[in-house]
Amino acid sequence: MEIGALFRKKSTKRLLIFGLIILALYSVRSMINLMLLTFIISFLMNQLIEFIAKRLPINRRILALTMFIIIIGLLTLGLVKYLPIITSEITSLIKQINSFYMQPHDNILISYIQTIISENQISAYLENGFSFLIKSFTDISKTSVQVVIALILSLFFLLEKKRLIEFTAKFKDSKIAPFYFEIEFFAKKFTRTFGKVIEAQFAIALINCLLTVIALAIMGFPQLFALAIMVFLLGLIPVAGVIISLIPLSIIAYTIGGFINVIYVVIAITIIHAIEAYILNPKLMSAKTDLPVFYTFIVLLFSQNLFGVWGLIIGIPVFVFLLDVLDVTNKEGT
Repeated sequence: MEIGALFRKKSTKRLLIFGLIILALYSVRSMINLMLLTFIISFLMNQLIEFIAKRLPINRRILALTMFIIIIGLLTLGLVKYLPIITSEITSLIKQINSFYMQPHDNILISYIQTIISENQISAYLENGFSFLIKSFTDISKTSVQVVIALILSLFFLLEKKRLIEFTAKFKDSKIAPFYFEIEFFAKKFTRTFGKVIEAQFAIALINCLLTVIALAIMGFPQLFALAIMVFLLGLIPVAGVIISLIPLSIIAYTIGGFINVIYVVIAITIIHAIEAYILNPKLMSAKTDLPVFYTFIVLLFSQNLFGVWGLIIGIPVFVFLLDVLDVTNKEGT
């Protein structure tokens, strides 16, 4: 009887259903990339369409079609015109970083860093990382198919959003109504936390990228296309992205202008990081996402091992979602 009462409790049923959702997602883990891409594109495009629709009297469907046509056009233009340039610039970056430690240096500090790089094969890791990036750009087949499918699914979702909501609501009166209400609960939590954090991360990464590229252009950095992509992608990683991006930028700064350029880069990145920490984060992130730096790094380490490269981007949003489900709130921030 006690066991029966336990299973009738709402919290127990919610936990069991959450476990079933996790199990279902694990069983289709090969499609996780497609699912994440579809959700992120749908969410960001929906937010953009809502933002424009509130300010301009345009039909939502026409607006959605127009936005997707623009995106597909920009992607096509990027692949045809800029992909060879980006690939060439990334290759030049690899050569530039390699030449940094291949050349002898009189400075004791630089010689020490060079020794550490050589002994720990950091250059090999950098080269492998850039090679992986080149392969990701040049091996379009698998990635492009997933992006195209995600774009199509997102377009249909936005075109039929109202009808989809009405149809899905019919499950409230069905035989699986208990499952529906719990899935609806988790879906709302997921959209409110994961979606909002992803939206904020993209906005922050875009602003950081723009500011960083302006600073690098003023300092006369070469290969700005490749650097812009690197800074944007690393900007999607909370806190750690800034630290990681500082390493290759400092190496390039030293090769083109010595220590004075390294100091300029550190000052520029510090100012941009301060703008992110004290202006962008408070404006775009909720109190729930104001995690201690230690927690941020721990979550990134575990999520990278669990989800790979995706984990660095979705680790914090997933963690924030779990905090929301568990009703863990930042009392001081509210």
